[in-house]
Amino acid sequence: MSVFDHVEFDGHEQVAFFKDKKTGLQAIIAVHNTNLGPSLGGCRMWPYANSADALNDVLRLSKGMTYKAAMAQLKLGGGKAVIIGDPRKHKSPELMAAMGRFVEQMGGRYITAEDSGIAVSDIQLMAANTKHVSGIQAKYRFDGGKADGNPAPSTAYGVFKGLEASVKYALGTDLQGVKVAVQGMGHVGYRLADHLHQQGAQLYVTDIYPDNVNEAVEKFGAIAVEPDEIFDLDVDVYAPCAMGASVNQQTLERLKVKVIAGAANNQLAQESIGELVRKKGILYAPDYVINAGGVIDIYHQRMLSTAEAMRSHIEGIADTLTEIYQRSDSEQQPTNVISNQIAEERFLTK
Repeated sequence: MSVFDHVEFDGHEQVAFFKDKKTGLQAIIAVHNTNLGPSLGGCRMWPYANSADALNDVLRLSKGMTYKAAMAQLKLGGGKAVIIGDPRKHKSPELMAAMGRFVEQMGGRYITAEDSGIAVSDIQLMAANTKHVSGIQAKYRFDGGKADGNPAPSTAYGVFKGLEASVKYALGTDLQGVKVAVQGMGHVGYRLADHLHQQGAQLYVTDIYPDNVNEAVEKFGAIAVEPDEIFDLDVDVYAPCAMGASVNQQTLERLKVKVIAGAANNQLAQESIGELVRKKGILYAPDYVINAGGVIDIYHQRMLSTAEAMRSHIEGIADTLTEIYQRSDSEQQPTNVISNQIAEERFLTK
């Protein structure tokens, strides 16, 4: 099957495949749209079962970045990179250097940054072979703390503010005593759990790796559950912070929540799931809106800004979501459809 015929192709401007025999690197970069500016998106390293799964992921992720940048009012387009491999087993300095060469071949149409399985130190290794990187020279941090280039704290803070606004809209309450199931306790999920704990939420957490789960139990009083149990809990909020497509017809039947709000990309298995979510009476925070804190952080690092301006921009995620919810109720349309419409009005008319 041609990539042009792929169900997730959606008019991508460029899809590039790269293989380096010496290091074993197999990677894909997808540039979705550059109408608003050069495409920016993180590089993800994941043990995909096959190249078809990797292609599907990078196409969905890059498209999401276009919509994310537009909704966050950034002069950037959408792109993404994926490396096929287990970051705990296959990552090496040589592999990262080869990835940098791949990024450089894109000629500046794609700017890479950190994502799942990739650390700031990995981006620094890529930077030896390309100048088209972000998140390695940070000047600001939203809370005034030491800036190290890691966008995860800003992503987590944005998701927290968005989740808080979603709970207020759906339940009419603050987070005190609200039960939240967090799926995925990585860089963002763990920090989100910390914010929620500080506001009095009751946490239920899971991950395929136990380390951060155990720490959340100890530090936040969280209740650990098995990965597949997370969908059956009697809680108020489901916060997906792991891989995408966790909200599908099968899991939706099991969810008892009133709000879906988390950090994961492409949470809906298909766009049509949004209407099923709405009919079930669940408020869905469109993923590329609520998880935009990281790209907002990177955007501010690339310009003359301040920590206060960055924080205000991130906190604006809550207002954007509230606007989407109000328009969704008014027009009786799923929140993901409303969000898509607003984003497309911004990037398709340029």
